[in-house]
Formats: sequence, C-alpha cells, structure tokens
Amino acid sequence: MKKIRIRKNAYALIYDVIIIAVGIAVALMLSRMGAIDYMINAFRDYSILATFIAGLFFTSAFTLAPAGIALVNIAERAPIHSVAVWGALGALCGDLILLYFIHDRFSRDVKKAFKASTIKKIASSFHFGFMKWLSPLLGALLIPSPLPDEFAMALLGASRLRISFLLPIIFTMNVVGIYLLIGFANLIS
Repeated sequence: MKKIRIRKNAYALIYDVIIIAVGIAVALMLSRMGAIDYMINAFRDYSILATFIAGLFFTSAFTLAPAGIALVNIAERAPIHSVAVWGALGALCGDLILLYFIHDRFSRDVKKAFKASTIKKIASSFHFGFMKWLSPLLGALLIPSPLPDEFAMALLGASRLRISFLLPIIFTMNVVGIYLLIGFANLIS
C-alpha cells in the first residue's frame, strides 16, 4: 500500500514538472511568434489593465512563464514602478485564489497521505514551536522566487495566519518578485 502511495506521488510530481515545462515552451513559442507583443500592443492604451491581468497569471505554474514575459515586455514601454505595483496587485488576487483553493486541496492530500495520528502531530507543529513562524517565513520567501506560488500559498495557508496579516506580506513579496524579474531581464538583454 505504501509503495502505491509513493508511486502516485511520484507520478503527480512528474506530471507537475511536465506541465511547467509545457507552460515554459508555450510561453517561448508565443513570444517568438510575436503573440505576446501583439496582445501588449492591443492593450497599449490600457497598460494598467494589461499589467494587472499579467500579474494575475503570474502566480500559477501553468501561466507563470507567459505572464512573466508579458510583464517584462510591458516594462519596456511603461514605468517599472507602475508595472511592479499593478502586477503585484494582480498577483495578490491570483495568490488569494490559490490560497483558498490550495488550502482545501492541500489539507485533503495530507489527510490521504498520512495516518490520523501523524496528521495531528503535523498540525500541532504548525501551531506551536518553530513551525509557527517558519512556515509563513518560507512561504513569504518563496513568493518572489521564480517558482510558482502554489507551494508558498500552501505554507501560508497551513500557518493559519489572519488574512489581514497575509495581504501586505503577499503584496510586498510580489512587488519584490516582479522587480527582480524585470531587473534580471534587463540585465541579460
């Protein structure tokens, strides 16, 4: 039974890696074909809306690459501060959606993977001791990383912090992440 569970988890991980790779390949293909430039030019007069929408899609593993390319392209024509703020607002909305959906899915997956006594031990570690502060810290540090935000939202959701406390942290870390992305793109171009 344990081997079956491990095999299913390995297949799920491989599936996620394949989906991320396909997302990156599609983003590169759309960029080379000029589709992203076309969409940005269509929204030229609405750069705030385009930035917000790109930020909204900047959170998920499936849409991270095309949204990142769109944010970098928008930053070539719009002020970087504006792109960072409006993109971070969009990413905040996307992260909140992830937070609500992943929290339920994450809890369900953990319950399936472990025995009831193990779940109680893990849950108690998130409310007491070092995991009480380590979980939200790791989650916050993962947001500006080039990794998708699903794992960060799972850690933040498991920490059970109030949403009013999480909102400024998620927004700030998304601003940092978008600045780093634009800075890195400008550095290599």
